[in-house]
Amino acid sequence: MSSESESDDVRVWLVERGYNNRDLIILTYATPDGARAFRREIAAQAIDMDTVTAARDVSPDDLATVEDADDRERYAEEATRMAAEHDPDETI
Repeated sequence: MSSESESDDVRVWLVERGYNNRDLIILTYATPDGARAFRREIAAQAIDMDTVTAARDVSPDDLATVEDADDRERYAEEATRMAAEHDPDETI
């Protein structure tokens, strides 16, 4: 099979939502251990808040290693909390 199956995807949980001075919303999703993260930037005026969910399934190729130990710990705590309190497809 030439394309990856969805089962190869990694579930990541929303751990951080931020804004920058270019009017972008920055969403950070992380693995439950906080070691890897997926970052998504969306124009604030273009975002449909119904598309921001508690979790996403992303390709392992789209994940970056979280280098900072404090960030890893914080992401792990938040990902664990999100997983315990929300369904993956719940709008956040």
